[in-house]
Parts: sequence; structure tokens; C-alpha cells
Amino acid sequence: MKTISFSYSADFDWTSSLAEQLDGKIEKNAITSCESISTGDRYFMNIQKGVVVYYHNTITQVDIRMIQKNKTDDFIAAYYILSDKYSKYLSNDFSVEIGRWRYNFLIVDSKVESTYYIKAGTKTLALALFIKKSVIQSFAKINHYCFPDLDKMLNPSENLIIRLDRMSNESIQEINDLRKLKVGSVIFELYLKATVELLFSNYLKKVSTNRTIIETDDSDFSNIVTAKLFLINNIEEHFPSIKSISSIANMSESKFQHLFKKITGTTVNNYFMYNKLIRAKELLEENELTVSEISDKLHFTNSSHFASTFKKHFGILPKQFIKQL
Repeated sequence: MKTISFSYSADFDWTSSLAEQLDGKIEKNAITSCESISTGDRYFMNIQKGVVVYYHNTITQVDIRMIQKNKTDDFIAAYYILSDKYSKYLSNDFSVEIGRWRYNFLIVDSKVESTYYIKAGTKTLALALFIKKSVIQSFAKINHYCFPDLDKMLNPSENLIIRLDRMSNESIQEINDLRKLKVGSVIFELYLKATVELLFSNYLKKVSTNRTIIETDDSDFSNIVTAKLFLINNIEEHFPSIKSISSIANMSESKFQHLFKKITGTTVNNYFMYNKLIRAKELLEENELTVSEISDKLHFTNSSHFASTFKKHFGILPKQFIKQL
């Protein structure tokens, strides 16, 4: 297993060290890697003062352990991760698997130390945004975002922000479109900057809601994470009962439903259906199953129910969606 110890920051101070750890080098804004470690593209770019983006579309060739310990606590990192295999993320006494079909969106305070375990053969398409806390404060003020406790939220001596979630469909599409462009080209850089601006705006909207988790060692939070992972792992099955899920979370049904909505911003049923529809969209894009077969695979009542639910969520019928691919 290859061990890489590194740090990030909202500037370019980390790039040379990471390139060295990958047995590679810096070529303009690209980070090359020894092909025995990983292949593909790694690219970093300054969006504005205090906002840096790191793009990578890579295939890992060996098992990797990445130990992240940042040198400053003055920024927030937002990770958008679309990987075909699950990588393990460990931080502050809890562990979760991240990847395309589990948690694929992480917001982490720069003070948090973490470790990632990535399996050999993992294909990863990802964006990481490193944003100075001062930039967040200024942007929120200018754009009139409502942050009742913003100063407290961004104070690492009082809180450590860790949030695990799933990307919106819009975010997934924007990131997927990037890999169609030649990395480093003028068009790529323009599209990358536009994508970051969209993601940054969406990020602030999320942080300004009560869905932000300002807690790193609460057992209730860990239990809700466990319940969410159970739902994702069983997304192709019928909806399990509230009783069974709350038992997995080691809570009463009323407490579980209350905390689940407080943490995720939605009900258990809506969360399950949302992710089931995301899975349906993915299966349609793979174009290996018919609409009827996908309906059966995901245990919808019938094809008509699947089609109407899909249209209600995406604004288009499944057959129409296939024609647009």
C-alpha cells in the first residue's frame, strides 16, 4: 500500500508536495503522477483570491492510504467525488464509505484531520474546492445569504464542520461534462470556472440551511449516517419499515424520524425515493435494461408508476430521457 501524507490550502502551496508524493511533477497547472501509482489528469486552478479548485480524473493503480493534515484552519473544503468503487473516509472517530452511490459530497473544516483508503483500480472523477472562510463571509454578506451563526460556524475553536451528503443532479451533470473537454484548454478552464461558481453558490445555500452538521463526535449523528448507508445499500429493494431502520440506528421511531429530517433536511421516505430515482436515471444512462426492467429491478409498483414518479422528479418521462442520450 502506498502512503501519501499531504495537506491542502486555499492557494497553491500544497501542489508541489503532492506531486512529489505521487512521484510526479508540476507542469503548468497540471500534476503528473508516476503511472505505477495512478494514471489520468490532475489539474488545479485559482478561481479568485482565496478560492482554489482541484480537478482529477484518474485511475488508481495501487492501494493508497492518503493522510491529510492541513497546516492552516482558515478554509473550508468541499469535495465532489464520483468514483466507481467506494473509498473509506476516516475522521474524528467515525468511518464512512464514499463514492458515486454512497456519500459523494463532503464539506470539511480545514482543521479536521482525515485518512482516505483508495483501492487499486478505482476510477475517480472529482472536484475539490478550497475556500477561505473570509471569502465565505464576504460572499454571504454581499449576496444576502442567511447565516444566523456564521462567525460561530467558521470558528474552529468552537466548531468543526463535517457534512456528508449526496450531490444534486445538476452538480453531477456539470462535473461529468468536464471530462468531455481537453484538460488545460481555454474551453476547459472557462467551463471549470463556471462549474465552480455554480457549485460554490449551491454550497452556500446548503450551509445556510439547518442541514449543516456542526458536530463530529455525536453518537446520534453516527447512527443516522449508518441508517443512511443502509438505505443506499438497499436502494434497489422495497422501502424498509421505519421500525427496522430506527432499530438499526438504535433509536425510537419518533426520535429517528425527527433527527433524520433535522440532519438531512428531508423525510426518510423522500430520501429513499430520491436516491432510488437517481439510481433509475443511472440505469437508463447505461442503456442495458428496458424501462419495464428497470421498474421491476427497483421494485416500483408498475411501469406506469415508475414513469409518473420519474417525470415528477426530472420533468421528463423515462422513454423521452433515453431518446435524449
